[in-house]
Amino acid sequence: MRFVLFVEGHTEDIALPAFLKRWLDPRLDQPVGIRTVRFDGWAALLKDAPLKANMHLNGPAKADLIAVISLLDLYGPTFYPSHLIATDARYAWARKHIEDQVKHPRFFQFFAVHEVEAWLLSDPRIFPADVKKSFPAKVAHPETVNFDEPPAKLLDRLYSAHTKRSYKKVVNGKELFGRLDPDVAYRQCPKLKELLDKMLELAQATSLG
Repeated sequence: MRFVLFVEGHTEDIALPAFLKRWLDPRLDQPVGIRTVRFDGWAALLKDAPLKANMHLNGPAKADLIAVISLLDLYGPTFYPSHLIATDARYAWARKHIEDQVKHPRFFQFFAVHEVEAWLLSDPRIFPADVKKSFPAKVAHPETVNFDEPPAKLLDRLYSAHTKRSYKKVVNGKELFGRLDPDVAYRQCPKLKELLDKMLELAQATSLG
């Protein structure tokens, strides 16, 4: 059995399946597969999710499919109504908006708040020493690293200042996700916890069915 995971970038495509499975598989009787479908940015995902989700969910391999999970960064998209400024309001509106477009009971939309790099910030030990020592106090609650200086921009600033190299989302992200303990990120990032709990619930229900 497997999930299809919709993502918007190369870092998520390369790094997330193994990271998510490291949390899920020990809690399941049988390991699950996670196949990514990468879109060319959030706008392409927003436009094509209904067609591609239904293609997978109603296609010839649907019996082996647990669900389609779509994941976007909350930072970046510009389709939110202008009056929605707060994180929770944007999250709730955007999640419902995309799920209503797809209209399938086995499609679930989630967001990384504010980027998947927030999950990396949950464990400063995985970073170079000089970068780790420069983290602001707010990284104690990674999902509060916000729209003003989202996690990847924070990391780029600190890497440039302390390692003389920029933070490269694909190269550094893959390496850091390989080091990150998903249990640490799960405890520190409530929206990641929500995603993993739902995936576990769906996988367990499928195995029982």
